[in-house]
Amino acid sequence: MTEKDFLPNAYANLPARGKVKWKAPSNIALVKYWGKRANQIPANPSISFTLDACATTTSVEYTKKEDISQFSFDLFFEGKPKEDFKPKILTFFERIEEYLPFLKKYHFIIETSNSFPHSSGIASSASGMAALALCLVDIEKSIDKGITDTFFLKKASFLARLGSGSACRSVKGDLVQWGEHKGIAESSNLYGVDYPFRVNPVFKNFHDSILLVHKGQKQVSSTVGHNLMHDHPYAERRFAQAHDNLDKLKKVFESGDLEEFVNIVESEALTLHAMMMTSMPYFVLMKPDTLQIINKIWNFREETNVPICFTLDAGANVHVLYPESVKEKVTQFIQDELVAHCENGHYICDRIGSGAKKLIVHEE
Repeated sequence: MTEKDFLPNAYANLPARGKVKWKAPSNIALVKYWGKRANQIPANPSISFTLDACATTTSVEYTKKEDISQFSFDLFFEGKPKEDFKPKILTFFERIEEYLPFLKKYHFIIETSNSFPHSSGIASSASGMAALALCLVDIEKSIDKGITDTFFLKKASFLARLGSGSACRSVKGDLVQWGEHKGIAESSNLYGVDYPFRVNPVFKNFHDSILLVHKGQKQVSSTVGHNLMHDHPYAERRFAQAHDNLDKLKKVFESGDLEEFVNIVESEALTLHAMMMTSMPYFVLMKPDTLQIINKIWNFREETNVPICFTLDAGANVHVLYPESVKEKVTQFIQDELVAHCENGHYICDRIGSGAKKLIVHEE
């Protein structure tokens, strides 16, 4: 599909008002997306586990208005007006207007909340933009009854990407791939797709315990970080590595080879941070506790042969990944050894989820 496939037909009838509500999960990349081109096109393909507990719930109430010269919306986060979020939403509306030309015809009341604390250091842009995109495409579906469920999910992923690249991987579950890759015929730079190959059952019930090492504002925004890849001396080799690792994961996912899974996932995490440490300007986003956690995970794995591994986003927090079969051992290890390295002892227990869900709107 191309961008033009997401341009709608002329709308016949616009409803006077309505309300929709969606819950969308966060996701954790196994092969990392780092570097992008114009229009939120990824410089390399990525693949992620869709999470379950870490999610954003968003409702959009819409009412027809007379002045259609500009966008109009109120935004509430956790029940309170959130003015500093509004510029990002406005930019998002400007990017997607040609695909949803009804946007200026309505005043929207957007209410959003996260299942995890906003200050927790968990990136909420993926789940937040996915939830908002799903609400908006749901409104379009009420106008155009011909939209199929398959097209609905693709368009929601396509639009979510224009708000936050990784948000396109938060519409569906449980293993989502994004970015053109010759080994995956269905792959696209425009939206995420269900991983099309066989996946061993061991990967179907993986857990992700998120160790909150640092809850503060990110030292470098994702947008700035991605842009630093444009002139990065190691960028092309990194992009090739992502393709190589995606190829390697096909056999890993099929066979259930946890040892090779660990190697690839940890290498990807460290490579992401290596690219940041060797960009100009350069950043060290890990904290001393991040490194201590990593070393303790390595020691624990070597001593016990428990298939536990870590991955990292562009920050100090550590995602601890492990299969259901070792949950009790890993949980005890986290409590005994790793919690001490978390800010205020805080961590979040999550697991692989099944994607976004539409919620019932209760009329007041």
